[in-house]
Amino acid sequence: MSIRKPHFGSVYQRKKKLPDGATITLPTYWIQYCRDGRVYRESTKTSDFAAAERTLKRRQGELVSGRFAGLEPERVLISKLLDDVLEEFKANERKSLAAVEGGIRLHLRPVFGNVRVAAFGTSLLKKYITNRKAEEAKNATINRELTILKRAFNLGFRAEPPLVLRVPHIPKLEENNVRTGFLDREDYKKLRDLLPDYLRLLFVLGYHTGARLGELRRLKWSQVVDNRIVLHPGTTKNKEGRWLPIYGDMAEWIRHARAERKKYPNCPYLCHNQGETLGDSCAKKAWKTACAAAGVPDLHFHDLRRSAVRNMDRAGIPRPVAMRISGHKTESMYSRYNIVSERDLVDVKEKMERFLSDTF
Repeated sequence: MSIRKPHFGSVYQRKKKLPDGATITLPTYWIQYCRDGRVYRESTKTSDFAAAERTLKRRQGELVSGRFAGLEPERVLISKLLDDVLEEFKANERKSLAAVEGGIRLHLRPVFGNVRVAAFGTSLLKKYITNRKAEEAKNATINRELTILKRAFNLGFRAEPPLVLRVPHIPKLEENNVRTGFLDREDYKKLRDLLPDYLRLLFVLGYHTGARLGELRRLKWSQVVDNRIVLHPGTTKNKEGRWLPIYGDMAEWIRHARAERKKYPNCPYLCHNQGETLGDSCAKKAWKTACAAAGVPDLHFHDLRRSAVRNMDRAGIPRPVAMRISGHKTESMYSRYNIVSERDLVDVKEKMERFLSDTF
């Protein structure tokens, strides 16, 4: 069969010589085109000439726009992109490295690892989501895995030369992440007295400042300066420095911890357990036991963050100042934590009844 040559390249079929000397034309169409004097040939994987010609036109468009990166991206496996994600997380010493490694090893690589980047599509993504839901994975968990996958494609697209010609749309599932837990003042006192000594200061600091658990567990005595606690740049989740005012019960419990420090002079941390850093398993078990005894069995330490935000708002602390203390970056995140309790509604009822009675 003769080669058909559109003005921007060639569409042709290969020929094969048989053992008896006869020559046959293979059904699959190939395309040929040039860039900077180099000739490129690739299979269109179709026996439809019109479809093959469309592939050639697409390649020509990539050449004109400068988006053509050669044929290597067509051969790259998603496994290579996932490896690059791990390298990036390790290089930047991301705290979520362990979670990302688990998501890739257990879920993403077994499904997508041997898939070529060019073959990735909506149907494969939908099948992955369906299978993960069948395994009873929550939407939030699946979204974290899809975020890793999207990061992989983004890194491949930004590589030089590019490993990915385009970043596919990877939608997220709807999450029910509205936060509702907080701790009233009465429950705060009850839980504080039920917690073991080594968790009380951590608890008091969390309730008053809204700082994250990881930030509080790493606090050192050198960060206590006058009437504030200094969080240095790079030690917080968003890498920005800020300071926490010392007020209320915080001052008393910090003085108590300073007196106890004489027993463990080599321990630099404010919150510790007999001079050792607070272990996850031990702290979680003690926390759950105390919460159950205090009548708040479903309380999480992160709920203290919401409680502090709510308390500062009701105390009249200006929103920008409160956000700076708690470490919130956006108004939307802050507003999600500003929970309305039943007591707030009762307060509104009483105030409105007084107002209306005075008015009429």
